[in-house]
Amino acid sequence: MLKLLMIQTDLATEIDSLAMEPEGISTKFIDMAVKGGWIMIPILLLSIIAVYIFFDRFFAIKKAGKFESSLLDQVKAYITTGKIDAAIALCRSNSTPAARMMEKGISRIGRPLADVNGAIEVVGNLEISKLEKGLPTLASVAGGAPMIGFLGTVMGMIQAFYDMSNAGNNIDVTLLSTGIYQAMVTTVAGLIVGIIAYFAYNILVANVEKVVFKMEATTSEFMDLLNEPA
Repeated sequence: MLKLLMIQTDLATEIDSLAMEPEGISTKFIDMAVKGGWIMIPILLLSIIAVYIFFDRFFAIKKAGKFESSLLDQVKAYITTGKIDAAIALCRSNSTPAARMMEKGISRIGRPLADVNGAIEVVGNLEISKLEKGLPTLASVAGGAPMIGFLGTVMGMIQAFYDMSNAGNNIDVTLLSTGIYQAMVTTVAGLIVGIIAYFAYNILVANVEKVVFKMEATTSEFMDLLNEPA
């Protein structure tokens, strides 16, 4: 009977240890981040900035790329029939960079084609600058986060060797290993944020280039429309 009670007690202890294991796993990463010291705060802020810029620009660029090809045909129909105001109103109803470029071009109809093309290019450059808003900051995060992580590592190593020098003859291996462990946490965090920001930057740049290609194609077709004989 006593032996049975001991077995039940051991079983209960084992179950309790298994139940506690997920909690330990969930707090492990938080503990590692805390051990990185104050240098983890700017890395965390950079990660938040990178995530915000990526999603903000991703949806804005995606919206800018939704240009219906039928819009150009409708504009052509209005222009050929002399309904300039209707063509401008149609472009204004379509909130895309290509539509705003055509609106500017339509408002310049009657002037030399060089002036029309110049006005469209100015609007196009402004629209591209709007799409690229925040991308330099995201690129800075991609390059700066690893550097901040390395800075934290160097500072941690200096602190570890300083503690060893103060320990004198009572040097413990764990003293150095703990310091290095804490220092390397900032490097890992900085690299993770930098890598994510790097890929996010390239994804956004590729999407901007797609929108720019659509804008250039629309401008070319619009200028061909104005060059057609009456």
